[in-house]
Amino acid sequence: MPKNRNAFSYRRSELREIAQDILDYARKRGASACETDISEGFGQTVTVRQGKVETLEYNRDKGLGVTVYVGQQRGHASSSDFSRAALRATVDAALSIARFTAADPAAGLADPERLWQGKRKDLALDLHHPWQVDATQAAEIAKHCENAAFAVSPQIANSDGASVYVQESRFMAANSLGFCAGFDTSRHSISCSVIAGEGDDMQTGDWYSSTRDPRELADPATIGDYAARRALARLDSRRLSTCELPVIFEAPQACGLLGHFIQAASGGALYRRTSFLLDALGQPVFSPEVSIDELPHIPKALGSTPFDDEGVATRARQLVSHGILQGYFLGSYSARKLGMETTGNAGGCHNLIVRPGRHSLVELAREIGHGLLVTDLMGQGVNYVTGDYSRGAAGYLIENGEISHPVHEITIAGNLREMLRNIVLVGGDTVIRGGKQCPSLVVGKMTIAGQ
Repeated sequence: MPKNRNAFSYRRSELREIAQDILDYARKRGASACETDISEGFGQTVTVRQGKVETLEYNRDKGLGVTVYVGQQRGHASSSDFSRAALRATVDAALSIARFTAADPAAGLADPERLWQGKRKDLALDLHHPWQVDATQAAEIAKHCENAAFAVSPQIANSDGASVYVQESRFMAANSLGFCAGFDTSRHSISCSVIAGEGDDMQTGDWYSSTRDPRELADPATIGDYAARRALARLDSRRLSTCELPVIFEAPQACGLLGHFIQAASGGALYRRTSFLLDALGQPVFSPEVSIDELPHIPKALGSTPFDDEGVATRARQLVSHGILQGYFLGSYSARKLGMETTGNAGGCHNLIVRPGRHSLVELAREIGHGLLVTDLMGQGVNYVTGDYSRGAAGYLIENGEISHPVHEITIAGNLREMLRNIVLVGGDTVIRGGKQCPSLVVGKMTIAGQ
């Protein structure tokens, strides 16, 4: 195996042989069905703080998971040891668990006709772009990023650090129905977080860029500069009196709002009946201003994949059409529990994109006149059963259509069911956060709890 940390230890053909060995042994030991996922990855993270390297981390990991079925009894085991003896021990452990597990009518592999049937060329989503940057070079990039932040103003007095993250991964998935496929991916990022002010008035600002292809990362100096300006803009924050106002969720926070919708529309929450979106298909879940697409085959995108975690082929679809919910996020198990069909979302969503509007953030503020722009959210105050929403927040008061002074130590509250239906404006300032792409969103009215 290569000792170079900038290379995979296993060829794809070797991972395929390991997968086949697992499937053959499971069948020999009495499993009626089996699936396995084998992966490895490597990378480095370099963090610079105050111009000096604070942390330098290398990672090289590998692992495999084995799921076996004895009829409709299911067992799962995992290992980080790829030796033949360990593979057999892992299969035996999974079988032992299965034989002591109650039968579940929904358990089993994905339906054969839904499995991805593509050829090698169909995997060409351009998801793997190595970044040949060593620790010294990464440290220089991070220093350049942090220095750009400090150069903005003498009020940038401290730093939480600038980081350069590099990661490559390879996997192979297979099951006893004949499915066997895998591909390589990469994910790289540059981030910066700095502190403005002193004494009782200190504020943090951060920003980052994350892509498959390092050539498409934002300029490090631009990231540092923007992080600094976000921190400076937060100085002299005030508290608000309790009131009700329209709320603009800045695009990064709107991605979080979209994440709450994903959780509520996912199969596990639905069949457990722990979601406020039960029986919502075909119903208005968002306002008519909102349409959402799932596009899993965008080249280089962070959420792209030809198949989901079960090997089911992914497909493009319109998830929300002018506010009407057209589909859930289902894997095979949750689909069977609900009496429905898998949507190819075992493992999550794949490039969920809110169709942008035409307004910039400044124009959104002008449209609402008086309200609140939320740029930071804290806490976990979301109840997915009822939809109740209450989180700590910070941002800016909007007065006379202008983004005014910064505010902090407030709580915004509402109910997600009502909030999503009351999105009155969609911005045009889309940001990408993992598998979600979302612009700023305006909720018509929320309760703001302050002093």
